[in-house]
Amino acid sequence: MSQRPLKIGVVMDPIAAIAYKKDTTLAMLWAAQDRGASLYYLEQEDLYLRDGRAMGRLRELEVYRDPECWYALDEPEATPLAELDVILMRKDPPVDGHFLNAVYLLGFAEREGVLVVNPTRALLECNEKLFAQQFPQCIPPSVVSCDARVLRAFHAEHGDVIFKPLDGMGGSGIFHVRPEGRNLGSILEMLTERGRRQIMAQRYIPEIKDGDTRILLVDGEPIPYGLARVPLAGETRGNLAAGGRGVSRELTERDHWLIGQVQPVIREKRLMFVGLDVIGDYITEINVTSPTCVREIDDQRGTDIAGELIDAIERRLAERRH
Repeated sequence: MSQRPLKIGVVMDPIAAIAYKKDTTLAMLWAAQDRGASLYYLEQEDLYLRDGRAMGRLRELEVYRDPECWYALDEPEATPLAELDVILMRKDPPVDGHFLNAVYLLGFAEREGVLVVNPTRALLECNEKLFAQQFPQCIPPSVVSCDARVLRAFHAEHGDVIFKPLDGMGGSGIFHVRPEGRNLGSILEMLTERGRRQIMAQRYIPEIKDGDTRILLVDGEPIPYGLARVPLAGETRGNLAAGGRGVSRELTERDHWLIGQVQPVIREKRLMFVGLDVIGDYITEINVTSPTCVREIDDQRGTDIAGELIDAIERRLAERRH
């Protein structure tokens, strides 16, 4: 599709420290390299502006399917980001000030014509926890507040409640408070930083015992299989980072209904890679920063999700040219 090999940059966590067996970003890089793309590596700190132009300390990157040696990097070279066709923004949360500043800088590259995946405006607008709140018909009863009175009233109403920060990942900072409310005061003080930090409370969904399913959408279209992340015994978090076990399953009729509810907004925002988290009948989060679980689904189903994403990126670039 491309008239010349694509030049694809990736902003990611240190590549030396990724989990080779399951890293989704590595799958994207393999897929891009397999299609002839030239790869360039950046960490957040390598981005900068000079006289209003987006710049980066780019290193040429090669990736390998070798668990002992999965990458090779050249020396960094100061380069205008506009020399790239695509930048994959794959820095993991937390979505803190450093992350947001990197997104702002990537916005300058977008203005010079670089395709950033996902688009910077969407990364700024679509907090993983809050984005799902735009679809009240799809979510469990929820409240977002830093006020202990509001949060305590929600717990009193629903009895069995999950409390979590708005900017975490991998199940970090998630607390399950049962009807007796043990340690509720301490949990709220810690999570809200004594009333200064907004957090989310959601009614506990008992179907979590069967797994928190990650559903992936590539350019608005769902992959037909999700990954149910089944918690360890006695655990309320299905996240793989919290020890959950990943089991691929076909999407259900309810899953497709939920997807249909969010698809128009995902397409409107031009989001190319999105992860819905579904427990039982509900969407609990919509991940747009750095969705994962590609490798686990591919391994169990023989899919090539990262390849589908790179093909969709090539189509988006072709649309721009024509």
